[in-house]
Amino acid sequence: MNRLTSFFKRVLSQQGDYPSDSFIETLDDGHLATSLRRRPVPKHQNLAQPIEALLNISCPDPTAEDMLRDKHQRSAQSLARQERWADLAEMIYHADQNREMTPGSMPIADLMAFGARADVVLAVEHALQDGRPPKGAPMMAGIEALEYILSEFPGNYIIATIVAQAHIDIGWAWRGTGWDAELSSQNREAFSAHFDRARDILKPYCGQALDSPLLAATCCALVGGTEQGRLTVADLYEKLIDLNPSNPRSMRAMGNYLLPRWCGSYRELELEARRTAARTQSIWGAGGYTWVMFDAIACDDQACANLDLPFFIEGLRDILDRRADPYTTNLLAAYCANAIGLSFSGNDEADQVRTQIADAARWIVREYLTELHPMIWAHAARGFDNNLRVHSLTRFAASGRDDAMRIISTLFQREILSGQKIVFTDTGPVTMAS
Repeated sequence: MNRLTSFFKRVLSQQGDYPSDSFIETLDDGHLATSLRRRPVPKHQNLAQPIEALLNISCPDPTAEDMLRDKHQRSAQSLARQERWADLAEMIYHADQNREMTPGSMPIADLMAFGARADVVLAVEHALQDGRPPKGAPMMAGIEALEYILSEFPGNYIIATIVAQAHIDIGWAWRGTGWDAELSSQNREAFSAHFDRARDILKPYCGQALDSPLLAATCCALVGGTEQGRLTVADLYEKLIDLNPSNPRSMRAMGNYLLPRWCGSYRELELEARRTAARTQSIWGAGGYTWVMFDAIACDDQACANLDLPFFIEGLRDILDRRADPYTTNLLAAYCANAIGLSFSGNDEADQVRTQIADAARWIVREYLTELHPMIWAHAARGFDNNLRVHSLTRFAASGRDDAMRIISTLFQREILSGQKIVFTDTGPVTMAS
């Protein structure tokens, strides 16, 4: 902690460069998948009818998935505020060991671990939201309190994981997701200091066979903060995925870190995607390949151009054949239509792949969509950026709903132009006379 403390004393006493919003990667809203661009929003026969009158789809707010996630996060946050760390650690331990997950495939142990550190992490993120913390901002107070809790629970890997995750989150809040060359020296130093401390905390545990997906995921998260991770990232993530192959987030994270910009190569990315598909075939079919490539191809032209497209599309179908809950359906539909459909770059080979992935939104929506989750669509339009700063959740969700309704209307253009109304039921969309 001495390095962190001295760093922030120096930074907060100066009027220097602080993290700026420049690291937030934005997407060109003018880019839509060719398949969607060439189909204009239908000119309704009755122009007085709003699109909501032609597309009848439930839009729960909050969704069942959101309510369940909030429940677990808030319960952990409440226990942390009450200083009931022993009870909290025991609850997280049991959720972790039993591989408890929400219907949308989110590990409950991860949700509770976030709730436990949320007050500390969100305070730092808030202080950095305008690019620089206010002079005298207590940037170290929260993490120092967690460090004190850590000292009270020696040998408890759950508590150690929570504190290490807080350091990792704060490190990323300083760094952002931009290229390393774009960082100021102060941003880089803060990032490295927090990652180094997280690594020290986890050093006694990461090599142990503790049968803990939560711990393994946190050890994997450390690879983003050091060059030494280049030799181990595939092995680390392979072990994590094998601990809980039902969790697609581990596969998505591995694919991202296997990009050359982080810790891997295109050859290694393809190899590990195929190996993951083979190891998780009984759970996801070909979906393991799709999950590993999911985020990688959304942000890297060459990875997208190299994609085994038929295998990827087969994986999309296998995922939905096995896990067609509303969250996953919205995630895949929004991914194809927005995250991929909005990311045309001018690279002809990559854009041809993107066009065909964007076209998959048609059958996903027509065969599987039962309700609309606007927040997923809004995040998809912005590349699922975990560091995205949202100043108004209401406006953010509204933008996602507008995107989704516009895109869905193009997918049912023929029916709408023939005077029909699209009603989404529990089993999918049906057409009715308007």
